Amino acid sequence: MKTIKYTEALLLILFTNAFLTAQERETVPVSLEKITESVYQINGGQGANGGVIIGESEVLVIDAKMNEESVIQTIVAIKEIADEAISYLVNTHSDGDHIMGNRYFPSSVTFVAHKNCRDDFFKDNFGRESDWDEPEFYPFTPSLTFKKNLNMWLGKEKVELHYFGVGHTTGDIVVFHPEQKVAFIGDLYFSGRPQLVHSNKNGNSFKYVKTMMQMLEKLDAEIFLSGHSDPVGREEIEKHIQVMVERQNKVKEFVSQDKSLEETLKEFNENEARLVTSIYNEITEQEAEQSTENPY
Repeated sequence: MKTIKYTEALLLILFTNAFLTAQERETVPVSLEKITESVYQINGGQGANGGVIIGESEVLVIDAKMNEESVIQTIVAIKEIADEAISYLVNTHSDGDHIMGNRYFPSSVTFVAHKNCRDDFFKDNFGRESDWDEPEFYPFTPSLTFKKNLNMWLGKEKVELHYFGVGHTTGDIVVFHPEQKVAFIGDLYFSGRPQLVHSNKNGNSFKYVKTMMQMLEKLDAEIFLSGHSDPVGREEIEKHIQVMVERQNKVKEFVSQDKSLEETLKEFNENEARLVTSIYNEITEQEAEQSTENPY
């Protein structure tokens, strides 16, 4: 069965252009939303939602917005609630709306990410050459990386960084405040629209399900913050995973009937096209690999 991969790439380009245009048109000032005693969500500006954790003597920021003005507004907003300096900036993954603002933070900040996320900084993206290895930008790439888990201490305030596996990309991490039971999960959750899986960054919908189940099993988080949604609880995360599984099962059924990608897409809503394309390609590629391994 022929796997059509160009469709996912085209959908990604169209989605990204539309998303950035909408953000430029609808940008609102940066504001901090208090979640718990020392955890805030960063809303507004250009780029994804971010996070702030206020420690006894240091501040940790989660994700970086996209442009200089949004970063300036973020720093000003943080100074209004904390005297402590920003010591760390954690990138949950490598998408531009989460990392482009890195280069506008003070050079004294330590940038933290999963190893796979850091690797993505230096890769071309759909023909666009990365500029992160240029001398003026390299200092703003992650210098502290890890593979599985990393504990950070903001004075007596403990913050856990966890990698549960491939999902939206291959480098998504969860930033967890165990005492206040808050987890920031980047783009591992979307509300009101299908989950995004970046096949161009080797994200995978089936591995995503395993990653999310692992997260729920290992963390006793009660509040989940994400890049493009309001705070939610465990029930919403569980429902999101279930919807993904239902879509996967539906696509599997059409593949078993030898339906083409175009025929399969007609069975879904237009806004599901990108995710369905990813799922379809994952299934057919796996079938092709199994056929090669077992030709008889």
